Amino acid sequence: MIRSKRIGLAHLMLALFALAILLKAGQVQLIHGSQWRASAGRQQTTERKLPASRGQILDATRRVLAESREMVHLDVAPREVTEPGKLRRALMKLEVERRVIARALDTKVKWVTIPGQFLSMDAASATVLRGVHTTAAVTRTYSASGGAQGIIGRVGANNVAVDGIELALDTILRGTPGSTTLLRDPSGKSRESPGVPGTAPVQGHSVVLTINADLQEIAENALADAVDKMAAEGGDIVILDPKDGSILAMASRRADPRQTSATALTEPFEPGSTMKPFIAAGLLERGRVRDSDSVDTGNGVYELNGREIHDEHHLGRAGLHDVLRWSSNIGIVKFGQRLTPAEQFETLRDFGFGVPTGVPYPTESGGTLRPPRLWSQQSAASMAMGYEVSATPLQLALAYAAFANGGELLEPALVKEIVRTDGTVRYRHTRRVVRRVMSVPVADKVRHMLLGVVDEGTALQAALSNYMLAGKTGTPRGTVRGHYVAGRYNPNFVGLFPGDAPQYVIVVKLVAPQGAFYGGATAAPLTKTILQTAIAARDAALDRSKLASSVVASRETPRRDSLELVVAGAETTAAVATLAGSPQPRPVAADTARVPYVVTLPVRGPAPQREAPRAVPDVQGLPLRDAARTLHRAGFHVQLVRGGTGNGAAFTRPASGELAPQGSLVRLIFDY
Repeated sequence: MIRSKRIGLAHLMLALFALAILLKAGQVQLIHGSQWRASAGRQQTTERKLPASRGQILDATRRVLAESREMVHLDVAPREVTEPGKLRRALMKLEVERRVIARALDTKVKWVTIPGQFLSMDAASATVLRGVHTTAAVTRTYSASGGAQGIIGRVGANNVAVDGIELALDTILRGTPGSTTLLRDPSGKSRESPGVPGTAPVQGHSVVLTINADLQEIAENALADAVDKMAAEGGDIVILDPKDGSILAMASRRADPRQTSATALTEPFEPGSTMKPFIAAGLLERGRVRDSDSVDTGNGVYELNGREIHDEHHLGRAGLHDVLRWSSNIGIVKFGQRLTPAEQFETLRDFGFGVPTGVPYPTESGGTLRPPRLWSQQSAASMAMGYEVSATPLQLALAYAAFANGGELLEPALVKEIVRTDGTVRYRHTRRVVRRVMSVPVADKVRHMLLGVVDEGTALQAALSNYMLAGKTGTPRGTVRGHYVAGRYNPNFVGLFPGDAPQYVIVVKLVAPQGAFYGGATAAPLTKTILQTAIAARDAALDRSKLASSVVASRETPRRDSLELVVAGAETTAAVATLAGSPQPRPVAADTARVPYVVTLPVRGPAPQREAPRAVPDVQGLPLRDAARTLHRAGFHVQLVRGGTGNGAAFTRPASGELAPQGSLVRLIFDY
């Protein structure tokens, strides 16, 4: 009986134990089953991310400037290696250090990471061997020049964008990473799971810039040479297409090699006299000045509110044209007094100063333009001369583009296209107008004034022998930590090329050159060098069919016994005629191109010397020959330009009555 009870108790305990096992199994499988399955999955499988290749960055001609390469990391498990000799040779071929190779073959070590990254093709002889494990990686390589690199930016560790276009357009360039699932067997080896398909990475979109690599190289080389020769602290160059706002080249250079950003976008400066044309445009647009108006610049010294303003050239009474031509501080201040502070502020604001341009660059500066309520008694005069206002070279280029395109401020473009991986275009730049800042006649009038700056004014060293160039020089004082420093200047020049139908707006700025420091002696000749090289280049973003129609005759000094009249753009074959000796031009070979011709008139007596300014004679309505002789006898060189509104001579630039130095160029507008 007792034995039977004991057997029954044992059966009961075994039954309870079995029930407990069943309950625990039910709990594990039914209640906590998903957790345990996940834990098992984590032990047996792992997910590995596959990095995506960043999209390419190309120049306007589709030349690759930045691209990603698929690479591999190598890890070696020495105890799994079965062919150590082949592995040694494969690693030596990859130029791995000998001590690392020795460690990778040491069976006492469980795992060795090979430093660096390798192209998949180069590492193929190693990756096929047992014991070698690979991890996909992507590296960024650049073929851009140094200046373009500052625009493009960089990618740091783990394919993370650091600055420049890489950072600004990172979401477009970086692509979408993929993934793959690896199964781990009992020996610890990993293989791709056949039952869980991975996700392939998607490459980022490619970005096509408006930068022309050839023109960029021309600008960079010229800037580097000028900075070295002038012992300058640096400089910036911006070349812009005034028709649609495309940035064709942007070069920056600083003495500090650690400075790698595009300082043409990040470092504003006081432009000095290159701001004067905007005051002139504001006056003309509001009807505050006429061709016959002039101001007295005295003997080159003017006192205003206890401050002396000086001129380098003594002009006496001068019209607005001569004020710009000879960069008269006194003249522009006196003319500028016809604008109220609000009107002067609105003029500069409308030209885009004081706000960022919106170009896709993460650290672009907007410059400085304070509202009138923050001005002092000197501010209006200072701003008319280009002080107390700062702008980046790009802002200055966009503002001058309005003189070239008929008065419109454009949105700048650094990105021409964004292209998907299948070749379709996701985005294409189109011309965008921010606002109209002046009428077409005012824009043309100021541009013609700027032609005189190069032909006979402060920018003579920028003049090209065969093409018109309009422009303006500036020689502002330089600052260090907000204070002006004696002998320190930031000379600059803004040019419109060619002057009659601009394809380039080019801004050249130098930082603290030694020796010559005037803009006309530093930045202006550098501009000439860039343009001469661009004209000779095979592809520098120039429309040569239109450029050919802008060719003019040589600007060599006329002989003392003749007067050279240059007629640009006449729709005729080339011909040379002497009006006094032969009424018919000498025949020349026919040419279908529009070629200018030269007319030579006899001159009585010696050519007058270029001395004090004198008034331009009124020749309106005179026969062309008489008008030219009248101007010549007054001591001026004459350039004939088609476009008058009546028979014979229509008008002159400078206008009749305006003062111009003897020997300077007067354009005679006529009907042909």
